[in-house]
Amino acid sequence: MLLKITGNFFAALAIIALALIILVWAVWIPSATEADYRFIMAWGEKGSAPGQFDDPTGIAVSDTEVFVSDARNARIQVFNYNGNFKRQFGDKGTQPGQLGRPMNLSIHGDELYVADYWNDRIQVFSLAGAFRRSIGKPGKRPGEFKAPGGVDVAADGSLFVADFYNQRIQHLSADGGFIRQWGSTGKTGIRAGQFNYPTDVVLDKAGNLFIADGYNDRIQMFSSDGTFLRQWGGPLALNINGPFNGWFATVTSLSLDAANHLFVADFYNNRIQKFSVDGTFLASFGSQGSKPGQFQHAVAVAVAGDGTVFAADFGNNRIQKWQPLIP
Repeated sequence: MLLKITGNFFAALAIIALALIILVWAVWIPSATEADYRFIMAWGEKGSAPGQFDDPTGIAVSDTEVFVSDARNARIQVFNYNGNFKRQFGDKGTQPGQLGRPMNLSIHGDELYVADYWNDRIQVFSLAGAFRRSIGKPGKRPGEFKAPGGVDVAADGSLFVADFYNQRIQHLSADGGFIRQWGSTGKTGIRAGQFNYPTDVVLDKAGNLFIADGYNDRIQMFSSDGTFLRQWGGPLALNINGPFNGWFATVTSLSLDAANHLFVADFYNNRIQKFSVDGTFLASFGSQGSKPGQFQHAVAVAVAGDGTVFAADFGNNRIQKWQPLIP
């Protein structure tokens, strides 16, 4: 009799466990709802010559060109959409126009904004490569940075900066004046409006702010007036990482396409994920490896006006080009 009761107990536990797995899968592991992407080409290899990279960490696109942060070579390289080298600018140092470790990039009008990580500043260049100005300095006070990882620019010219080690997002005027911040300086957290090493930011046309909350493995979204709207990534977006659709293993870069879809560089999952701006998972592409179409850490992403996706393949020291399949 005791054996029968024990057997029934464990059978019931197994059924409950299976039901929970099915529930978790249904609620937190969505299926793709859009067409897949196809790998087109890649360029680059490890080195310091033009067209070679030593840790590519950021990427941005204009109407005709691809800009790449070549981090350990302390330079920005520029290519056409087919990967042909056009020019480079920047060299290693701390003087105006020199770079420490350039990270995520943003283009606003005819200017390129560079998160200059080791130099604790944002540098601004013309798209041709001429230095124009520098914003910020090392520190923890408003308007100062401790390793900025990403930057985006609003329509009014004000800046939003992912201030990595200061665990905050800063909103600054075009000349660097402090406006507001999200997050408590120097303090990590998993609640809404708190961060665990934020890496990048991007704004949509309505002024909504999307934040790559890097080591919390999630995206946070705020309205143009600073109000928290939503967050996503794993169960309840509470720093639970994983390889499933809609989950992350360190978020490092964001980009919005012309249709207002959000593309996310999912670093340790070696892929790019695509979402609607309400957090609905749409598609994913990439896997781990060194073959064409595989990543050794997808670190940065940018989307061209025609929907072509360019991604920085960190460990393979190359740039990849992808395009959506037409259903």
